[in-house]
Amino acid sequence: MKLNNVRLLVKDYRKCFNFYTDKLGFKAVFDVGECYASFKVADGIEGLALFTSDYFAPVVGNADKSQPTDCREKSVVSFEVDNVDETYKDLLAKNVTFVNEPVDMPGWGMRVVHLRDPEENLIEFYSPLKIEQTGA
Repeated sequence: MKLNNVRLLVKDYRKCFNFYTDKLGFKAVFDVGECYASFKVADGIEGLALFTSDYFAPVVGNADKSQPTDCREKSVVSFEVDNVDETYKDLLAKNVTFVNEPVDMPGWGMRVVHLRDPEENLIEFYSPLKIEQTGA
């Protein structure tokens, strides 16, 4: 078994596509108009995709249901970056809104910052802390 990608099922494909390409700087390696795209997230890795929910729902038999809103996250898409603080500053300059500011999480062994995409999917950027910063 091999992981292909994490696929976010979205309502407004174009708005999300533009966010991931224009704001986060991801490169689309496959883009099918208004319904599907996959992104290069690292050298040789296409690990994130967008798919229009209305096209996917009939396949799994729940086209009559709506997407969840106003609930706690069940997932987070997490990306390791070289420097969380630089990534934070770069994205602020692109008018990206964050949930929090960069913070050390010694128990997790990383420095993190969080934001949401246009459809409220939670995204985490992190950098590993040095051993002496973790208390280990």
